[in-house]
Amino acid sequence: MDSPERATTTVSGRDVAGEIAALFDAARSHMASARYLEAQLCCEQALALDSRHADTLHLMGLLCLHLGHLDHAVAWLARAISEAPKTLYLTTLGTALLQQGRGEEALATFDRATVLNPQDADLWYVRGRACNALQRPADAILSFQQALRLNPRHFEAASQTAQIFAQTDRPGEALPYFDLCDGLQPNRFQTFHMRAETLQKLGRFEEALAARRRAHFLDPANADGCVGLGNSLMALGRYEEALPWFDYAVARRKDLAYGFRSKAIALERLGRLDEAMTAYRQATLADPDEAESAWSLALLQLLAGDFAAGWAGREAARWRIPTLAAGYPKLSKPLWRGQEAIEGRTILLCPDEGLGDTIQFARYVPMLAARGARVILGVQDELFPLLSNLAGVSQCIPRSGGTVPAYDLHCPITSLPWIFETRLDSIPAETPYLPPPAADRIAAWEQRLGARDRMRVGLVWSGNARHNNDRNRSIPLRLLARILDADATFVSLQKDVRTEDLSVLHERSDVVDLTAQLSDFAETAALVSCLDLVITVDTSVAHLSGALGRPTWILLPYAPDYRWLLHREDSPWYPSVRLFRQDASRDTACAVDRLRHELKLQINAGR
Repeated sequence: MDSPERATTTVSGRDVAGEIAALFDAARSHMASARYLEAQLCCEQALALDSRHADTLHLMGLLCLHLGHLDHAVAWLARAISEAPKTLYLTTLGTALLQQGRGEEALATFDRATVLNPQDADLWYVRGRACNALQRPADAILSFQQALRLNPRHFEAASQTAQIFAQTDRPGEALPYFDLCDGLQPNRFQTFHMRAETLQKLGRFEEALAARRRAHFLDPANADGCVGLGNSLMALGRYEEALPWFDYAVARRKDLAYGFRSKAIALERLGRLDEAMTAYRQATLADPDEAESAWSLALLQLLAGDFAAGWAGREAARWRIPTLAAGYPKLSKPLWRGQEAIEGRTILLCPDEGLGDTIQFARYVPMLAARGARVILGVQDELFPLLSNLAGVSQCIPRSGGTVPAYDLHCPITSLPWIFETRLDSIPAETPYLPPPAADRIAAWEQRLGARDRMRVGLVWSGNARHNNDRNRSIPLRLLARILDADATFVSLQKDVRTEDLSVLHERSDVVDLTAQLSDFAETAALVSCLDLVITVDTSVAHLSGALGRPTWILLPYAPDYRWLLHREDSPWYPSVRLFRQDASRDTACAVDRLRHELKLQINAGR
């Protein structure tokens, strides 16, 4: 801050302007040395001589801002600006407003400053921070990029741009900015740590691991870096190698909940379930507010067949996980948790997880209706045609349907197993429980498929790419193609084909692909009803086929989803399902080869 201009005003022989300048300089010196009370006294003395002295008013605002007295800071800064609307004063006021949570006013203040001085890179940088605080990432990026155009060496602007790109749906655009950061301030741990996170998000796991190793070299004792390195090894399926890194991290920081959680995931993938449960419990002890570990522990208990603990733990954790809570509709009526009688009352069931979950737990709707409830079933739009006529449903509404009908209570559909106290020996497993497909739809598919001269086998090889375990549960079509030498008619049920699978599908004239005509799940149900067998990875089609009571073979990873349990080839949820699991080698090809052998046996038996 420049010293105030010295006026020549004198009063009775006193040089008032000189006294003010001296007091201002003293106040500034005191503030620089953290002698805040002395700085305040000097400012007050200066303002007693001239209450409109702008630089001193601004310094009082800075003092209050530093001490956290935000209301006073804003008042002093507003007075300074009224005397002289300098960009520095406006920047300080914008910072104070931002700290108060008054983001829109802060942004307007920064905008006013950039109009006065559009060539100031720092002004564009603080404007970008205001946009970011207002959750306007695109505007923030534009401001940071303008700061970099004015000052290509502005490290903070480059760093913020990289981080915002990395956190949005444009992670690939973050990488050049991480490179810029490394060029401006080489060998910073945080640059390589964040770069690795971004590469991992992009699925570039080997590059991510290299960046992790570089970050660890720069700061070997950093616990976050150790957990990140372990996570990169896990992404490559190297779980045994990952474990020591998690141990190293939690040994240094006992409160590192996500370090224990990552360790638990690695142990779970290795099939060491008791140790995984212990690690999840350690994570919840390290941070009782961290609900993800409690949720994962509950799913692990369900996987192990401990339904009593699993359903209860899952229900308790679900409402504390922001992403799950945010995905549930905001409803005004009470949540039904099973204690109240529902005879004669209307209950709204809401979809709260994936399509497969809705299909699996729709089996409980007739049980609710048997208690005398009037059931309104909310479903994802894709499932509306399929579930509209489900037994026990008084009214079915799609998620995008707009107005919610009158109801008394609401409940997530995935809470029903807990409410009905479902145990392994009490799963309502009678199938089919879905409405039978319309006869005209079945007839249309029979006509499309042509003569039934061979066994018809439906195929699904990949699920939702955004699923957190997609790398383990989906497989490439080229691998599943090992079964195509069997004497059967193979029919694709794969609605969304990934780029790497398209060329394989186009090469295979022995796979019938009519998926362009699968407009919804009711249409898929009709096609499945025309098939003799469905072979699928763990996707919603597996649930659809099982719920229709159709013969279904499911390829599972070594560490499967909780609903498929452990060490069994059947499913207590779907009697018509047969499970083909990876063994401890995690070699999917071996599981596919076993399936291929069984398929040929069945084809020969059918002859």
